[in-house]
Amino acid sequence: QVQLVESGGGLVQAGDSLRLSCAASGRTFSSYAMGWFRQAPGKEREFVAGISWSGGTTRYADSVKGRFTISKENAKNTLYLQMNRLKAEDTAVYYCAAVSAAWTAVAFTGQRQYEYWGQGTQVTVSS
Repeated sequence: QVQLVESGGGLVQAGDSLRLSCAASGRTFSSYAMGWFRQAPGKEREFVAGISWSGGTTRYADSVKGRFTISKENAKNTLYLQMNRLKAEDTAVYYCAAVSAAWTAVAFTGQRQYEYWGQGTQVTVSS
């Protein structure tokens, strides 16, 4: 069982930066592929970024490519999402997700590919 707790959300202005963190419990964090998803009001939850268990592979949604960076620090059992040049349309609740996946170098993009989810952290970008 893995528990995920997101933090770092808040209210910022367009063009600002923000870094989200996702702290994971458990001793096998290093073997987990992880991802970030978001859900804006009135919309379905969507993929933002994913990283393979080793950190060697990353995937991004087109809408955040070049602005967001996902990273994984196994020594701290923590996943990060560095968000730069934020836009109003980035406003959403951001969720981290994890799945045990040391058998593949793939960074997953589908919600159903993940097993564990955090409760989410709100990011609001004012224009």
